[in-house]
Amino acid sequence: MSWSSRLPRLTRGRVIAGAVVLVLVAGLAGWAAWPETEDWTSRDQMLTVPTGPGGRGSVALDTRFYLPKDRDGKVPAVLLAHGFGGTKDSVRDDAESLASRGYAVLTWTAQGFGRSGGQIHLDNPDYEVRDAQGLLDWLAGRPEVRTDAAGDPRVGVVGGSYGGALALMLAGQDARVDAIVPSITWNDLGNVFLEQSADTATTGVFKKGWAGVFFGSSDGGPGGTPACGRFAADVCAAYLQVATTGVPDQKTLDVLRASSPAPILSKIKAPALLVQGEVDTLFPLSEADANARGIAAAGTPVRVAWFTGGHDGGEGPQTDQDRVKLLTLQWLDHYVKGEGDKPSDSFTYSRVAGFSALDRGLVTNGYSTDAYPGLSGTGSTQLSVEGPAQPIANPPNGNPGALSSLPGTGGRLSEILAGVASDIPGQFAAFQSSPLTEAVDVAGSPTVRLRAASPTGEATLFVKLYDVDQQGAETLSAGLVAPVRLTGLPKTIDAAPPVTVTLPAIVRQIDKGHSVRIVVATTDQAFLSPTQPATYTVAVDPALTLPTIVGEPIANPQTVWRYVLAGLLLAIVAGLVVVLLVRRRRLRRQHTPTEQGYADTPLVVKGLRKEYADGFVAVEEIGFTVERGQVVGLLGPNGAGKTTTLRVLMGLTMPTAGEALVFGHRLVPGSPVLSRVGALVEGPGFLPHLTGWENLQAYWRATGRPIEDARFEEALEIAGLGSSVHRRTRKYSHGMRQRLAIAQAMLGLPELLVLDEPTDGLDPPQIAEMRRVLKRYATDGRAVLVSSHLLAEVEQTCTHAVVVNKGRIVASGPVEEIVGESPSVQIEVSDVPAAAQVLSGLGVRSVTPDGPNGLIVDMNGTPRSEVVASLVRAGVDVDRVVPRRRLEDAFLALVGESSAGSGDR
Repeated sequence: MSWSSRLPRLTRGRVIAGAVVLVLVAGLAGWAAWPETEDWTSRDQMLTVPTGPGGRGSVALDTRFYLPKDRDGKVPAVLLAHGFGGTKDSVRDDAESLASRGYAVLTWTAQGFGRSGGQIHLDNPDYEVRDAQGLLDWLAGRPEVRTDAAGDPRVGVVGGSYGGALALMLAGQDARVDAIVPSITWNDLGNVFLEQSADTATTGVFKKGWAGVFFGSSDGGPGGTPACGRFAADVCAAYLQVATTGVPDQKTLDVLRASSPAPILSKIKAPALLVQGEVDTLFPLSEADANARGIAAAGTPVRVAWFTGGHDGGEGPQTDQDRVKLLTLQWLDHYVKGEGDKPSDSFTYSRVAGFSALDRGLVTNGYSTDAYPGLSGTGSTQLSVEGPAQPIANPPNGNPGALSSLPGTGGRLSEILAGVASDIPGQFAAFQSSPLTEAVDVAGSPTVRLRAASPTGEATLFVKLYDVDQQGAETLSAGLVAPVRLTGLPKTIDAAPPVTVTLPAIVRQIDKGHSVRIVVATTDQAFLSPTQPATYTVAVDPALTLPTIVGEPIANPQTVWRYVLAGLLLAIVAGLVVVLLVRRRRLRRQHTPTEQGYADTPLVVKGLRKEYADGFVAVEEIGFTVERGQVVGLLGPNGAGKTTTLRVLMGLTMPTAGEALVFGHRLVPGSPVLSRVGALVEGPGFLPHLTGWENLQAYWRATGRPIEDARFEEALEIAGLGSSVHRRTRKYSHGMRQRLAIAQAMLGLPELLVLDEPTDGLDPPQIAEMRRVLKRYATDGRAVLVSSHLLAEVEQTCTHAVVVNKGRIVASGPVEEIVGESPSVQIEVSDVPAAAQVLSGLGVRSVTPDGPNGLIVDMNGTPRSEVVASLVRAGVDVDRVVPRRRLEDAFLALVGESSAGSGDR
């Protein structure tokens, strides 16, 4: 429901005034939407630069040079590097943005990729870094580029992942670099691909999943080989050696070390803004932490920022990318362009506030603290995890293996597993805390002490931290796992010394009532496991340390937009507000009769009927009650009368007969009691050239209530808009507009919330988050009425349901009474016949085909994890496992399969 749809009818004079305002708005909107001409130019060319040891060779690089059109004299430059597998086109949007900002921007395709020559050396100082030095030479010779001295361009270097490491290593090798902004990149490739999370000197566990993604993504173009594509021979040999044995030899370690910033951090004098992703199983937050400490030790200015993105996703438009871009521009403007105040030393981070799942676009809230706390946080919470020593089996070759992450897939594991635990029975031990008495904001690396015994004296283990809700559903933050390779182990657990395990750093709020579960597993498909079978015994000391941070919310992560347009639009809004306030004063003088018996009941509907002038009866007879603490689902086929009922409840149309009482007040258009109701009916509508935040403020002012009563931050936290609330709504996707409308409905935390299809436009993870939002909202005496056609969501969200068909109620009451018990699950698999054969031997009651790839399985008490594990062991891929919801069955039984009317009104 748009913010204007609550307006009462205006007098003729006000209609004329409103029309004038709308004409002005339409004119401004048309002017603002007029196609903008590009304020930069670009030119492509092949540049040949020195490469190889001593620069004795050469390589041709495919480049593109951008210049701002409106420039006054020479301008500073930015060298913009792409990520692994990309080209100069991969960073086109960022390059155009920087050029529009007044920078000369040089992008290029690194050697070994695209149209550029050469081979992939993984940012080796003699190759990719020397190539970049040649590009600095070229920039210094351009007449448009500002220089600090002959041959020394005024330049910043920006890049992500592969390009981020290039920025670090170039700054350490060439003093001409004036500032760097490396993001989601590495410190030491040896630590990355041979990860070790325990306080031992043992070589780590090979990260085979990500290594395979890299070597599998290199094409066999010029100079390529079938085994390793366009990788250089020494890099190819290093990969094959460690992938075969799992233990690197010295040559492999030397290759990885040569391509790492770690050895040269002390030489970096260029101020560094380090941006790292919280959703990254390739380069976790610990890599940026090591870079920050190494650069700061040399006295170089460093700032650290974490964001809800990374190699496993979360980089969609709903993430806090705007905050990262703002920090980048501030850094370059000050240290390269010489404009703007010196950036602060504050540390900024973000936390998922709503869900949009990894690279589907996480919605986040940003926070800051005065200084970077590292991975240990600014405080800590101590929990006790309980559980006895337990035996766990390592299967031959680590197969089947637990599935915690899917490198290279954009982080869609949560959708694929659909909430099913990926740990395989018999291969893991679990240790769990009691429910938390208050929420904990974890930000950093948790630590736990592990003891292990092995008959072979060695063990490879994978330690995970799960957030477990009250229903037992567990969440592994970003798929992050702590691999541990231990040697010199005793054969009995009593003789095993404790080893401190540092888990990957996470940013997560663990809610009150949730528990923390530590899982120690023997396998993980992302890592190389021992080939020989063995049974280990593991124990975890009770003490678990969770680092915490209390940060200040970041109010506005975006740059301030055009002041003139903002002023004009706000003036228009102010005019509308005046009209509304005048009308509101008149409404306040109205007195609505109250039925005292329902004064504390959010909603009572009695004998509702709505007949239109053409004789169409949209609602025949509807009556139901919504009590405090309830989430009530209004269900029915198209044409059943759901939307008409909601329109009556909001005072948008008058019923032919019957009445609706909100806290005992009869509803009429403009009724004052509507101030206690928040609603989203008939879809969102906003002023397109205001930001989401400004639209919310304008709406609240129009209600005439004090601004301090709006509870903006709480509504935004619940709705999960994150930093996207500071973007203009004309740039919003449908899903973003839907979440903004939900935030608007929740302003002031109204006692009754009425939502018509609130999940429209949201993807499955966002729908799941909306489910949690509505459950949380119906607390503290509030209530929710939600209309939806997604029966499974209603079943999982609502406490009660009202089923409407042909304008009448055919069922109402608690959802569990309407649905009944369901022992079944729905499974989607790669091979239906093979899966049916496996399941038939598990003691399930029935297996029924459900489409080309699906089965409905009556579990007969068989654990779901056992079903999944059995299928995986048999070589059957499991794409999805979800409970078999029976609300649909109950619904069809109540309304019939073809009972839709001629359309709702």
